[in-house]
Amino acid sequence: MTRGQSKNHTHKNKAKLSQTPKQEIVSDGIDEEYSAELADQDDIEAQERAAAADKRAQQ
Repeated sequence: MTRGQSKNHTHKNKAKLSQTPKQEIVSDGIDEEYSAELADQDDIEAQERAAAADKRAQQ
């Protein structure tokens, strides 16, 4: 064989991983239902604490 005609490129046949589609929907992590009619004092306090934490996080 002459120059440039070697078969060294044959070892490059590696299996390629399939591509996965990107996730377009980003969840905020909240997946619970809330009913004001069924809320007790603990639920109301928890919502107030969560609202205060959101305000601190935004600042």
